[in-house]
Amino acid sequence: MGKIIECVPNFSEGRDQSIIEKIANSAMGIEGCMILGVEPDPDYNRTVLTIAGEPDSVVQAAFNVIKSSFEHIDMRKHKGEHPRIGAVDVCPFIPIQESTMQECVELATRLAKKVSDELSIPAFLYGYAAVSEDRRLLSDLRKGEYESLEERYANNGPLMPDFGPSQWTEKIAKFGAVVIGARDILVAYNVNLQETDAAVAKKVGTIIRSSGRLIKNSTGDKMRIPGMLEMVQGMGLPLESHGISQVSMNLRDINSTSLHTAFEAVKSIANDHSVETCGSEIVGLVPLSTMLDAGRWYNEIENPTDQDLVNYAIKGLGLDKLGPFDANSRIIEWAVKEGN
Repeated sequence: MGKIIECVPNFSEGRDQSIIEKIANSAMGIEGCMILGVEPDPDYNRTVLTIAGEPDSVVQAAFNVIKSSFEHIDMRKHKGEHPRIGAVDVCPFIPIQESTMQECVELATRLAKKVSDELSIPAFLYGYAAVSEDRRLLSDLRKGEYESLEERYANNGPLMPDFGPSQWTEKIAKFGAVVIGARDILVAYNVNLQETDAAVAKKVGTIIRSSGRLIKNSTGDKMRIPGMLEMVQGMGLPLESHGISQVSMNLRDINSTSLHTAFEAVKSIANDHSVETCGSEIVGLVPLSTMLDAGRWYNEIENPTDQDLVNYAIKGLGLDKLGPFDANSRIIEWAVKEGN
């Protein structure tokens, strides 16, 4: 394959395997692209789907996922630990090989229009595809989550979608909205803490995330104290199915904050609060260079091969604590090669 675009739809079902399969299967059988990963999370009640391939094929696959999610998910009944605004919460395009960010912006805009025109579903544009600077961040567009959408429509305020119906409808009530965009490679990364109530995980999240903490004084004045790590979004959550907690992070620029930097920062702060880490997990796929960087930090031998460095990264970060970590299917470049 020459030109490769990655698309990572996150849809709001992580518990019902039959629905997960129906939605994932809707992206299969399209010439020119492939599914590289399907990762459901029952606690978050969402699934991360990773698609890669030629631009037009990837757009069609993403549209199929959004359409199938509309058919099979009712957001009026949805509950989960992770923030979300719709049945497909977010759908970013990422340039991987012989492609540009501008191409991804055009693909995101095309998909948003197609979703609006053919499904009557509201869509936001974010990241490099945002129509204005105040709409670049997913967290800003998702503020208030799905439950805030009807009020937004009633008030017709500044956080209305970029495409879609201007009035609240039963379709919107069922689906919510989708946030479509173009971004650099983002690594969704969770560090596990050996605690059940997420008390320390929440503290760590506010310390390490770039936005830091909002501090108020007795008169109501506010100031923001910046966080420890660059280009990182983070929060603490309980992971009830495993009896642990997680510091859930989006590493928005892996060159600014690497996997091992994030892991060691969380580990250090948690240890200060007498809580141990118990591995970590990558949600979705990860670039090879990111794993090699982590492997160099944890490496213990001379002249390591790429495979050696990947193995040391898996061991040092504890990526296999919650389940097997198959590097051939989880590293983008290796997964595309395997698929071919």
